[in-house]
Amino acid sequence: MSSTIYLSSPHMGGTEEAYVKEAFDTNWIAPLGPNVNGFEAALSNYLGHQKEVAALSSGTAALHLALALLEVGSGDEVMCQSMTFAASANPIIYQGANPVFVDSEPATWNMCPNHLEAAITDRLKQGKRPKAVIAVHLYGMPCKIDDIRNLCKTYDIPLIEDAAEALGSTYQGVPCGTFGDFGVLSFNGNKIITTSGGGALVCASEAEKQKAVFLATQARDEAPHYQHSVLGYNYRLSNIAAGIGRGQMEVLDTHIGLRQQMNQFYKEQFFGWEGIEVFTEPNESFVSNHWLSCITIDKKKTGFSAEELRKAFGEDNIEARPLWKPMHLQPLYENAPYYGGTVAQTLFENGLCLPSGSNLTDTERSRIAAVIRQFR
Repeated sequence: MSSTIYLSSPHMGGTEEAYVKEAFDTNWIAPLGPNVNGFEAALSNYLGHQKEVAALSSGTAALHLALALLEVGSGDEVMCQSMTFAASANPIIYQGANPVFVDSEPATWNMCPNHLEAAITDRLKQGKRPKAVIAVHLYGMPCKIDDIRNLCKTYDIPLIEDAAEALGSTYQGVPCGTFGDFGVLSFNGNKIITTSGGGALVCASEAEKQKAVFLATQARDEAPHYQHSVLGYNYRLSNIAAGIGRGQMEVLDTHIGLRQQMNQFYKEQFFGWEGIEVFTEPNESFVSNHWLSCITIDKKKTGFSAEELRKAFGEDNIEARPLWKPMHLQPLYENAPYYGGTVAQTLFENGLCLPSGSNLTDTERSRIAAVIRQFR
């Protein structure tokens, strides 16, 4: 059998090992040290706009800390995009709060501002003021962040920007992850850059970053003994993992360019194919890192479904996956309030994520193209 072509595999740049070796040579193995500081500084510099960054163990940890810093607690409600990975919603439950899910809009596949406002106004009528909004930049595509941010300002609701999939994406030239009260990044093994496992919380000030770091290091009070006045967590990124991240930052823009080239590759493969749409930016204000390239298939026009194409890829050991199953359709959240129509559900039923790695070879692209040609 041919070697596996993965959806999105880690892609090292070459200098990661040197940073890790330095950590070993200097015995900086603990979850602090020069690599953590250097990685945070590189991220802050990349994002600009005087943002501070706390390197953490995962993007999920970052979301959890954002909610904790906003004092989201038991019985509170948090508006959350329905079409997303479970990690966008689960931290709401960690805090004892309740998610309220919002449908997508078809241009960006992200949270629909109209449905969001309908959800906010309806919850307010019921005497339930939302404590936060979690908006996601799905697959690297910026959401309609201006509209969402303006709604949050109008109704005085904090905005958490889940940019776990969108490092390097921009809206009107501004980096995703910097629009909200807090931003969230992920460096999981399948992301555009990786620290094996890891994430970061983007904060508006040094004071907020230090609060996040305090909570991420078990919330230990200043005392000669171990004393704790508030609940803390073990969420800090290790100096070893941060060394990988420092090396990855040196090739981030290159990786983004290669992912964008993969999106162009799929546009060429499906050019003129009635019933197949390649997910791409709605206009020049949006720039996606195209972390994953995705398509939707209208079976009535093509004669085959997304699932049939997925299985064909699988037969040649090529990984392809359905889009995220919306949270309001998940058994865990089936009783949660939901506002919207069927956009997210339709995308899930007809969509497919395709191999998008920045390390795909010409031979692998030829294998992908050969499977696609079978359906012409």
